[in-house]
Amino acid sequence: MGPAVPLKLYNTRTRKTELFTPIRDNDVRIYVCGLTPSAQAHLGHARSFLFFDLLRRYLAHCGYQVTYVQNVTDIDDRSIQRARETGGDWREIVHGYYRDFKAAMAQLGVQEPDFEPYATNYIPQIVEMIARLIESGHAYVSKDGVYYRVATFPTYGALSNRNIAELQSGARIEVDEFKDDPLDFALWKFAKPGEPQWEAPWGAGRPGWHIECSAMSRELLDAQGLGFDIHGGGADLIFPHHENEIAQSEPLMQHPPMANVWMHGGLLLFDNRKMSKSLGNFEPLPDLLARHDAQAIRLLFLQTGYRKVMNFTEESMMAATGTLQTIRKGYRALHQRAEGRSAPTLHATEQLTTAIRNALDDDMNTAVSLSKLLATASNTDALVAAHGGDAQAALGEFHAMLDLLGLTPHDSWLIVPPAMLPDDFVQRLTAVLGHEHVPAGGAPEEALAAIIEARLAARARKDFSESDRLRNALTAVGIELKDSKEGTTWSVVV
Repeated sequence: MGPAVPLKLYNTRTRKTELFTPIRDNDVRIYVCGLTPSAQAHLGHARSFLFFDLLRRYLAHCGYQVTYVQNVTDIDDRSIQRARETGGDWREIVHGYYRDFKAAMAQLGVQEPDFEPYATNYIPQIVEMIARLIESGHAYVSKDGVYYRVATFPTYGALSNRNIAELQSGARIEVDEFKDDPLDFALWKFAKPGEPQWEAPWGAGRPGWHIECSAMSRELLDAQGLGFDIHGGGADLIFPHHENEIAQSEPLMQHPPMANVWMHGGLLLFDNRKMSKSLGNFEPLPDLLARHDAQAIRLLFLQTGYRKVMNFTEESMMAATGTLQTIRKGYRALHQRAEGRSAPTLHATEQLTTAIRNALDDDMNTAVSLSKLLATASNTDALVAAHGGDAQAALGEFHAMLDLLGLTPHDSWLIVPPAMLPDDFVQRLTAVLGHEHVPAGGAPEEALAAIIEARLAARARKDFSESDRLRNALTAVGIELKDSKEGTTWSVVV
């Protein structure tokens, strides 16, 4: 049997938080819907993949053998349309966007999937699955492709908590669709002139989006039709994508359900609005990573429960950068204390590990786990004392918990910050605050003094929101303020 871990996870399908029990003892199998690289990835994508990376890390930490699959939807309407517009090859378009995405994931500390299936490499499995659905009466051939007959699956809508009557009232048939019922969805689309195509018994074409994930997850995780442990993705995939996966997969299984647990991450807003190019708040992930520390972005997401809607702002990013600097400072203090000396362990303990695990066992409560880590970073003496004065053991535990959360320390964490302001201080500060309060062409010390003065003025008029905003801005560029009766002092941190 697998390790006894009291992990509880929220299951979208049952709408309950349930004790997690693997289907196959110590073996945990996870399928997460990956990117459709027909455009640049954005921070909303990153939030989803960062969470499932943490879930995977935690299951491995608990002693499970984890198989993690994250697919690539490398053929879809948008990539074909983009190829028409640019005159390029759809494969090159997909490759370019996906290359940028992979580089961004590496920066964010996201581990490589065990399997990374491209949909177009699984055409035989997709064709075979569609053939079985036609043979069993769950699908039919139409004028423009092959469709799944939703009426043949009585529990359709259970995942999204909708009934068929409700769905039918809002459904409609597009002009170029030839299906029997508005709710039916495409499994195979017959090729139009100039489109990429593959051979199939019912006619050349390409697969629909939903069948791709069903075929790939079955091939890589559930060849026996017994189900796998966790299926994940963003909340926007619950309907229709995941609902359709269930409908087309479970009729062909020996022992449904398709997945024991369905997990979905919350949506991401930018300044309280949905991301949109038309609203001007869409920023490609590579551009965002060029402006902000990748570990600070990861830490920002840890501060909010994975199922909650999260609002991204520059102010929240500044605060996360400050929190990261506090953690790095604590790590550096432990490292300096442990270097070259280690007292005997009197009462070895793992209080930090236990606290973080207790939080993660509660439906991956990253906010609480991060608060425990931050409290330790702010008071490293307590962690050393808990290890009977053994600074090496304390450092080892702190490092292990950072690694578990994907905030793995690297050599730059150990660099003692200089006592003087860096030459690019004004440029970095302007990037955070704009030209507000920052004297144009001034020296670094002059710019810092101006911000401190503006902050003191905000405190004097009891505008604590503005005061915090200015403090966070300085923290984001590596300046820590300390207020006392004698006044405000500053120091450079990393």
